[in-house]
Amino acid sequence: MFGCADALGSDVPACLFGRSAIGRGRGEHLTPVDGLTGVPVLLVNSGVAVSTAAVFKAWSGHDAGPIGTGTPLDIARTGRNDLELPARMIAPVIGSVLDRLARTSSVLVRMSGSGATCFALYADEGARAEAAMEIRREEPGWWCLESTLA
Repeated sequence: MFGCADALGSDVPACLFGRSAIGRGRGEHLTPVDGLTGVPVLLVNSGVAVSTAAVFKAWSGHDAGPIGTGTPLDIARTGRNDLELPARMIAPVIGSVLDRLARTSSVLVRMSGSGATCFALYADEGARAEAAMEIRREEPGWWCLESTLA
């Protein structure tokens, strides 16, 4: 679909796709999902770089199984990121970011890809804005971006 995009990285097709999707294979086989458009999201990164190659090298290689079924939010809630543990071993601050996001009024908190950016979904823009304001005040060195899912 995107020519050489997946050869550049497994997440490149999803970036070019530009809407919420479930990725299969290495992430390059995308299936659009409905029900997430407009959901408020907060992206947070501590500024600590994490090498994708190092995370994959530290990963056990164990796939904890297929993703679940149900609504997109149900799938996300019951899912996990198999790369979170090795990423947190390399950059423990990822755990701090996830813990901080979990203390907001989020609906879901996860690490994105191989790290180090983490995200939280919110029921409304007000809750997201409040969380962003708190995090910016408490962690002024962290990068925060308020957005909505497409």
